Amino acid sequence: MTDNKHDFSDMKAIVFNCTLTKSPEPSHTDRLIGISRAIMDKQGVSTEVIRVVDHDIATGIYPDMREHGWDSDEWPELYKKVQAADIVIIAGPIWLGDNSSVTKRVIERLYANSSDQNDKGQYANYGKVGGALLTGNEDGVKHCAMDILYSLQHIGFTIPPQADAGWIGEIGPGPSYGDDVDGKKVGFDNDFTNRNATFMTWNLLHMARLLKQAGGLPAYGNVRKDWDAGARFDFENPEYR
Repeated sequence: MTDNKHDFSDMKAIVFNCTLTKSPEPSHTDRLIGISRAIMDKQGVSTEVIRVVDHDIATGIYPDMREHGWDSDEWPELYKKVQAADIVIIAGPIWLGDNSSVTKRVIERLYANSSDQNDKGQYANYGKVGGALLTGNEDGVKHCAMDILYSLQHIGFTIPPQADAGWIGEIGPGPSYGDDVDGKKVGFDNDFTNRNATFMTWNLLHMARLLKQAGGLPAYGNVRKDWDAGARFDFENPEYR
């Protein structure tokens, strides 16, 4: 066993719980989030879980949908939390073998801000890390994680090794993660889920620390304004070779 000598107390993490269940009803996804959050809390990370359905988030792919016909939109305020975060986790249930509609809405709205830039001129999510957590009663954990993690890296997040975890019960109707059955919480003793959720959390922490210590990703070869100004970063147009 090795001792942890890392300091993560200067970090912030945001977890989007994309359950379909509004508060104060219990969320199975929230119970799985609890594994990761408990580890981050012990390390002094400032962690916030946002249950997305409790907020009035408009549908669309623009930063503020009030400018595109919607009467209200809480996303601009929620996105400020993303801007301040080092770690962003998207967590949600599996329905019909796919991510929930709420999960997809969060990804769409993150995409809406993906052209924003940081102080280096890189896209704004450069230097942040992303992960995924899934719960359900049917197959689809890897498919759903693939969708989330691809989407996050496409809009600038860094994805560390093994950045996802999940739990699925038997196919068909039955208890979900954390339900009480004969005095036991379903899934809580699942070593595969517990191990993966733990490894995911530490990999997110370590990658976030590496990026923070390095001042983010180097700003060479990935700055839009430099490309627009004519820089080509060793690119050669095949047409002129």
